[in-house]
Amino acid sequence: MGTDNIVFLEAIEWFDETGKELVHRIPEQGSGEIKLGAQLTVRESQAAVLFYKGKACDAFGPGRHTLKTANIPVLTKILSIPWAMTSPLRAEIYIANMKIFPNLKWGTREPVAFKDSELGLIRLRAFGVFNIQIVQPVLFINTLVGTMGKYSTEEIEEYLKQVIVSRFNDHLGENLDSLLNMPGKYDDLSTGLQKRLQDDFAYFGLALNNLYITSITPPPDVQKAIDDKSRLSVLNDLDGLIKLKAAMAMEKASESTGDAGSGMGMGMGFMMPAMFAESFRSKTGQRSSKNAERTDASLFVTCPDCGHAIPKDARFCPDCGHQQLVFNRCVNCGKNIPPNARFCSRCGHPVEEKPGPKICLHCKTENLPGASFCNNCGEKLA
Repeated sequence: MGTDNIVFLEAIEWFDETGKELVHRIPEQGSGEIKLGAQLTVRESQAAVLFYKGKACDAFGPGRHTLKTANIPVLTKILSIPWAMTSPLRAEIYIANMKIFPNLKWGTREPVAFKDSELGLIRLRAFGVFNIQIVQPVLFINTLVGTMGKYSTEEIEEYLKQVIVSRFNDHLGENLDSLLNMPGKYDDLSTGLQKRLQDDFAYFGLALNNLYITSITPPPDVQKAIDDKSRLSVLNDLDGLIKLKAAMAMEKASESTGDAGSGMGMGMGFMMPAMFAESFRSKTGQRSSKNAERTDASLFVTCPDCGHAIPKDARFCPDCGHQQLVFNRCVNCGKNIPPNARFCSRCGHPVEEKPGPKICLHCKTENLPGASFCNNCGEKLA
C-alpha cells in the first residue's frame, strides 16, 4: 500500500483474512502521510473513515474514493525538514467490517442473584449466543476502538458479555416472578432482553441483530421443583388429554378392515386435500409478503430521533434534520452530537460527563450504569 513512501501515491484497501476483525487501521503501525490524490477502495461489506489531523473527517461507502489531504509528494518532505522529515499533517484510514458477526457467546461467569417470589434468593447461571453488526463506524471507532490498530470480536466480546449479563439480571427481575413459571418463556425473555439491549449497543454504534437464551440453569434442588410442577401441569389438562385419546381412537378405527373403518378412512381421505391446500396457500402468502417486506426494508433505515423511514445512504433525516453519520452520542438522552460540541443540544448534558457505576447499598457491589438489580445480592438498586 506504500503508506510511508515519498514520491508515489497510496492505493489503500483491506481484506479480512481472519473473518473476525471488526476494524483495521491503515497504516497498522500508527499514523501516516497519506497524500493528496491517494485512492481508497472500499468493498460492499465495508465502510472507511478518514482521520486527518487527529479528527474524523468523513465516512466512505463502497466504491473507489480520492482522498484529499495537504500532503503533496516530495514537497511535503522538503517542508517537513524542521520535523525530521516527518510531516505533521498526519492521516490514517480505519476500515470497518460491516458484515454480521454471528454466534458470539455470552454467559454468566459467576452465578447471578435472583429473588424468587416462591423460592427466595437463589443463584442462576445463564448462557446464550448473539449477533452484532457495526452500523455507525465513526461512533464505534470513537467510543471503543480509539487508537488501536486492530479490533477483533474477541476483544469486544468480553465487555459485551458483562453488559448482557447485567441487563439480563434486570430483565429477569422485572418480568419473572418465579422460576416455576419459566418453562415456555425463553422466546419472550430473549425478545425482551434484545430490545432492552438495543440502546446499550447503539451507544457504541453497534446493532444487536439477534440474541438467544440457550439455557437458564438453577440449582439442582430448584430444578427438581420445576420438573415436578411441569408433571402436574400435564395432568391438569384433562380436556386436551381426552381429545388426544379420541383422535388416536379414530386413527386406529380408520386402519381397520371393517365397514366402519372404511367409511371413516374415506371421510378422512376427502378432507385431507382441502386441509393441505389451505395450509399451502396460507404459508405461500405469508412467505411472499415477508419477502416483499424484507426487500423494501433493506433500502431504508429508521431515524433514531423521529422514527421515520429514510434512505440507507442519507446523511441527514429529511423529516427532522437529525444527523445520521454519528460522531458521538449523549449518554443522557441518546441524541446524536456533532463534532466539537461540548453540550447536548437536546438536554444540555455535558458531552465529557460519563455515567458512573451504580453501588448497591446492601453489599457495596459495583454494577453497570442504568442497572436495576444488583448482580451479587439481587436487591433492587436505588
